[in-house]
Amino acid sequence: MRRSAINTILRTADAYIRKRGFYLPPFAYWSPDEWRARGPECAEIVANRLGWDVTDFGTGDFARTGLTLFTLRNGNPRDPARKPYAEKILIVEDGQITPLHFHWKKTEDIINRGGGALVVQLYHSTPDERLDETRMIEVSTDGMRRTVAPGGVVVLHPGESITLPPLLYHAFWAEGGRVLAGEVSSINDDAADNRFLHPIGRFPLIEEDEPPLYLLCTDYEHVAFGF
Repeated sequence: MRRSAINTILRTADAYIRKRGFYLPPFAYWSPDEWRARGPECAEIVANRLGWDVTDFGTGDFARTGLTLFTLRNGNPRDPARKPYAEKILIVEDGQITPLHFHWKKTEDIINRGGGALVVQLYHSTPDERLDETRMIEVSTDGMRRTVAPGGVVVLHPGESITLPPLLYHAFWAEGGRVLAGEVSSINDDAADNRFLHPIGRFPLIEEDEPPLYLLCTDYEHVAFGF
């Protein structure tokens, strides 16, 4: 992805988040120079990869297959007792797909916080990590149990949520307009806890055609912090 395209996505995402009455923490808006001036006080942000995350899943077609996220809080897999939870805000564009994947460890609630409908497709996984197209799926939506056929969908309208346990394949997209979605979960570990059905790139390769508006969480490793 081009940095210029990512910058445009971030401007659009921030405007939409504000429109929905949700507010991000101050570090969301630090410039690259402000990041470089930081010391050990922001070590948790860097170590736990809080902040902006824009991905096209390696497809080169963000509009069709992509996602914009901001990780608000997260524990660290190396010290799970200290903070065993995570929270994200997600911007899902109309018709934009997050491909089928599951997590080996993470349990998560996905919440439609406003906008269009959020459509979630579900499959059990098999022991060899393929799709189980025979077994019905029982999930909780806002504390209510419901049964879904393999490959079936749950449609979440604003205010509704679904709980996704480990090993349950899920894909999602918005219908009827952009969606502001929330994620509340156990610790998020994008380095080791994502199993996509088809091999893809979780984080994009970036073509630096202009300076970053804001740093992505994957940019931190290239910054010389004072700690």
